[in-house]
Amino acid sequence: MGLYTCEQKKSTPRFHPCGKAAKALDDAGHEYEIEAVGGYRMLPWTWPKRSRDRAVIKELSGQENVPILVLDDGEVISGSGTIADWAEANPASD
Repeated sequence: MGLYTCEQKKSTPRFHPCGKAAKALDDAGHEYEIEAVGGYRMLPWTWPKRSRDRAVIKELSGQENVPILVLDDGEVISGSGTIADWAEANPASD
């Protein structure tokens, strides 16, 4: 399973969506790989670079926002709240 985040990765879980998603997966006992993508700031002069940096995110989920979680079966879960809800409902089995 892979968690696509901005360059913040797991930092500041209470205040940042990518950290919130990572913390939820950690709390549920999941093992996953983090793939950080660029394009953190959404400013007019960064739009072309953001689109290039997040092309894989758009291909996987149809949009450019992170975090997204890609499950082993290819299912994509978008957004920190949705990822947190999924992690809580699907704790890792020992």
